[in-house]
Amino acid sequence: MTVVRLSAHIGYNLVNNEPSWGESTLRLASVVIAGRPTWGVVDGADFLDVGEVLRASLPTLRTAIAAAAWPDIAAARSQAPRTPLAALQFLPVIPDPDKILCVGLNYETHRRETGRAEVGHPTIFLRLNGSQLGHGGDIIRPHVSDTLDYEGELAVVIGKGGRYIAEADAMAHVAGYACYNDGTVREWQHHTHQFTPGKNFPATGAFGPWMVTADEIPNVEALKLTTRLDGVVVQEAGLDQLIFSIPRIIAYCSAFTPLQPGDVIATGTPGGVGFKREPKLLMRPGSTVEVEISGIGTLINGIADEAAS
Repeated sequence: MTVVRLSAHIGYNLVNNEPSWGESTLRLASVVIAGRPTWGVVDGADFLDVGEVLRASLPTLRTAIAAAAWPDIAAARSQAPRTPLAALQFLPVIPDPDKILCVGLNYETHRRETGRAEVGHPTIFLRLNGSQLGHGGDIIRPHVSDTLDYEGELAVVIGKGGRYIAEADAMAHVAGYACYNDGTVREWQHHTHQFTPGKNFPATGAFGPWMVTADEIPNVEALKLTTRLDGVVVQEAGLDQLIFSIPRIIAYCSAFTPLQPGDVIATGTPGGVGFKREPKLLMRPGSTVEVEISGIGTLINGIADEAAS
């Protein structure tokens, strides 16, 4: 079996369907360089500003995904200005998605630790764009709460939109994968049975550092998710432990809303969240939280208190 790979070093070629997690993996990111938002390819310790080359036709990563502009990206690499990663600011991988769909209670370990009943359909809630931040930024604990919790997750970025997508066809609609920290303000999540308030405080949903294209990951269920708080492992699970699989989630969500290129689906967090531990283990100012997914990368964020207004 062969697949089309869009890898950063070998271009747009046919190769054996085997995983490759090295420097050849195509990693796409949205960033700010000298105050200017752009997008491009992470190449080792550098960033190739493909967005600068293609900005007349493809001003954002979302527009590039919608256009399936993989050959354009490959062609623009040689012309793209190169910037050290240390000199830029990461944005959320997709800063401007049409929607961010989140799946709750999608690992049995997390369902059991919350005491929730089994359900026959995915538990879906929404995040707003303004609640997101990128790799390296500080997740902000709002002054109205001291129960800011971590939730390491796999994010799926939609490449091809559609409505009523069949499970059998769903993976063909995936552009790539990234790390997500669905940071939660627990009191506000628990005010009612609706999750929305606790999931939408500004700068609580970390997304990044980059997206690895789906062709680079032939079997997403073989990946492992690990969350660390101040260097200590607090969550660890295989992606094969999802209660509702990625195809099932895509099929379900596309039934009630048309999916658009660049839409983001956060697929749920495993057991080990801080609010359900005794004693509770919550994100505090000065802490560092990492969400690592094998074959994709590591999303790292600090924690800070909300500035006084």
